[in-house]
Amino acid sequence: MDFTIITPSLNYGRFLGDCLASVAGQTGVTLEHLVFDGGSTDESAEVAARFPHIQWQQEVDKGMSHAINKGFDQAKGDWVIWLNADDRLKPGALAMLLPILVRSTADVVYGDWDFVNELGIYQRTVKSLEWSWLIHIHHHCYVGSTAAFYRRTSVIDCGYRLLEDFRYVMDGEFYARLDSSRKRFEYVPLNLADFRMHESNASQRHLAKTRDMEIILAAERQHVESRAIRRAYGITLFEDPYLNGLVDGLLWIFARGWKVILKW
Repeated sequence: MDFTIITPSLNYGRFLGDCLASVAGQTGVTLEHLVFDGGSTDESAEVAARFPHIQWQQEVDKGMSHAINKGFDQAKGDWVIWLNADDRLKPGALAMLLPILVRSTADVVYGDWDFVNELGIYQRTVKSLEWSWLIHIHHHCYVGSTAAFYRRTSVIDCGYRLLEDFRYVMDGEFYARLDSSRKRFEYVPLNLADFRMHESNASQRHLAKTRDMEIILAAERQHVESRAIRRAYGITLFEDPYLNGLVDGLLWIFARGWKVILKW
C-alpha cells in the first residue's frame, strides 16, 4: 500500500466532507484513510457515513496528538501523513508525489501548500524551502504537516510518535526530534494541500491582543511549547531564562535573515 492518511477530528463536521472527498478523489495510488473522531456531537458521523473508503473510529481520546498516534500505530502504508479534518489534499497530489517518493532516500518528504479561508476560497500560496535546523528551531516550524509525508519503515515503525502533552506545536517538536535523530528531510516544490484558516484553528485562536486571562493563559501555553523545543533541541547559553529569552530574540532575527537568503 502506498499511503496511510490519518485524520483526527472533533466537531469539525462542517469541514470534514471536504477533507474526506479530497482523499476519496485521489487516483493512481493505493491508500487507507483512518479517521479518529474524539466523540463529536455535531454532524461528523453523518458526513463520514457518506464516504465508504474511510475507516471510522469514534471514541473519546486524550486530544489531537493521541488520535494521530493511534493512526501511527495502525498505519500500513509505505508513506504516512496526517491530514486534519479542516484541511484537504490537492486533486492528484498523491499520484504526482508517488514517483518522487519511490526514488527518495529521505525519511520525511514535504512540499508546498495553499492557505484557504473558512469557505475554502484560496488566500495565498506558501512556498517552503530546504530543511534548516536553525530556521525550524529558532524562527518557526515551516514544514506544513498537511503537506508532509513520513516513511513508515524508518519513522513510524521505529517508534517515533507525537508527544501527547503538546497541544499546539506537536509537529514542530516531532520534526525537531527526527532531525536530532539524524533523519533526512527532503523538500519537493509541489503544491500538495490546502490549509484552512478559521477562528477555531488550534495554533491561531490565541493571536489577538487581549486582556482576557483565559485567552492569555492559552497563548502562553503555545509559547511555552515553542520555548521547550528551543531548550531541548536549540541553542541555550544560560541558566537564567530571561537571558536565554534575549538570546532567543537575537537568534530569531538571525534565523529569519537566513530564511530570506535561502529563499533567494
